[in-house]
Amino acid sequence: MTATQLWLVRHGESTANVIATEAQRAGLEAIAVEHRDADVPLSDAGIQQAEALGSWLAAAEGTPQAVWSSPYLRAQQTIAIAIEESGRPLPILVDERLRDRELGILDALTSHGVDVRFPDEAARRRWLGKFYYRPPGGESWTDVVLRVRSFLRDLDSSSDGGPVLIAAHDAVVMVFLYVCLGWSERELLDFASTHTVLNASVTLLSREAGDARWTLDVFSHDDHLEALGAPVTRHGGDSNVQPI
Repeated sequence: MTATQLWLVRHGESTANVIATEAQRAGLEAIAVEHRDADVPLSDAGIQQAEALGSWLAAAEGTPQAVWSSPYLRAQQTIAIAIEESGRPLPILVDERLRDRELGILDALTSHGVDVRFPDEAARRRWLGKFYYRPPGGESWTDVVLRVRSFLRDLDSSSDGGPVLIAAHDAVVMVFLYVCLGWSERELLDFASTHTVLNASVTLLSREAGDARWTLDVFSHDDHLEALGAPVTRHGGDSNVQPI
């Protein structure tokens, strides 16, 4: 039996989302984060978003046969709050393959900061393209693709069918689309250049049992946020999404 639905959730707004967006707008070189990436918590707005996500989960048709989360704190907080608010006592499974893309030496730098502090790396990224570029000590998007392919293979070998709820990050959600929909590099980057995975949004993929190819049913659904008056935030997250 294979999973027939994927409910992909991006974590709620994090404190680093806020700081990074402000740093980009101010033209700063560095982002003054207070935690390592794995330990970044939700902002107050992110907590409200996670609570609103719980209302969506409570009203969703069907019950997830499994709930998976990135090991990063912001993702685990989001899904734990949502599950509590939904009234559905679902266990949460954690898998490190769902973690955010690692940026290595470019971590905590704005795009401007990379240009100023690592001009050779900025030039290498322009040459290789943002899909294949791997910063020293970090990951390319193709590295994340390998993680997601591995996760999906294991999911299919252990799934009892039905929907699977996954809490992760914007780049990871985009990579799920790339893998499940059979996109090319250009198709992914073109889509990502005009679409943002909103915080605490839901993206739905479905397929018939036994089929290999998925269908995108809903992208970045956020009606639950507006319905409960939770902030709708559009932090772009991984700047490597945008095409050159």
